[in-house]
Amino acid sequence: MSATAVVRSARDLLDEAGLRGAFLVRDLDNGQEIGFDADTPYPSASLVKVPLAVAVLERVARGELDPATPVDLVPGRITTPGPTGISRFRHPARISVDDLLYLSTSVSDGVAADALFDLVPPTAVAAELRRLRIGGISVRHRVADLAETPAERLGPDEVHLAHSLAIGAATPGQGHPVAQLDVTRANAGSARAFVDLLHALWRPSAINESTAARVRALLADNLHRQRLAPDFTSDASRWSSKTGTLLHLRHEIGVVDHADGQSYAIAALTASRVPAVAQPGSEATMAQVARSLHDHLRTGTLPWWG
Repeated sequence: MSATAVVRSARDLLDEAGLRGAFLVRDLDNGQEIGFDADTPYPSASLVKVPLAVAVLERVARGELDPATPVDLVPGRITTPGPTGISRFRHPARISVDDLLYLSTSVSDGVAADALFDLVPPTAVAAELRRLRIGGISVRHRVADLAETPAERLGPDEVHLAHSLAIGAATPGQGHPVAQLDVTRANAGSARAFVDLLHALWRPSAINESTAARVRALLADNLHRQRLAPDFTSDASRWSSKTGTLLHLRHEIGVVDHADGQSYAIAALTASRVPAVAQPGSEATMAQVARSLHDHLRTGTLPWWG
């Protein structure tokens, strides 16, 4: 099948599942790519925790921050489904910076992420990305600033109304009355920008090697493996990734390292037009699309962009 046909089929699969999206797969050794809409920005949701980890660890590498420093935290006491880690704690806790990195990145704990943002604010994370020459990712807010969506103000039986608002109120220019979904106000990034970040973490770059190694390990320990992981995890490959979820947005970025030495960075950013919280079929389609692009590139065909 030609690259054009692979991309057309991928777009059709997404549409049938009620999704629109931006995908990019890159061979980390020769730079060849296949994807579509890779430069379209999306609100990044929890994907922002990857550049946050990089910024914190760069300060550690420079001796500006001690990873053993204890941080006192107030419990989140969140009872609604979804949040993990300290967000659901009932009592105060004291946790080291290093362990906060694990909770924020591998467990996707928003309270842990905001404790790290207290140490390295969004403006400092953005400045670190500029220093490392990684463009296309906007870091503007703490996690809590973007967690208070309409869904949190509705009962469990009404959450679909928040999803309907998220789906129906978007503007053609990626604007939105819900601030968390407006790419000009929210933390945001494109599929290409996140693949660039993964590339810099997996191959020599301006990122300190100790930082890159730690972030790679944190992504390998990701506990959320319901999206792309089923199609990329095997005895002959390792899948390291970070997911991001916010209302109708479902993302995942990661790297598959094959036993033969080949590695591919993958970014899958999607928005659903189905007003439902649980959409396992959509997540399976995301994996199917990402796998089809990866398999085509791995056969050794020329790059193609749609």
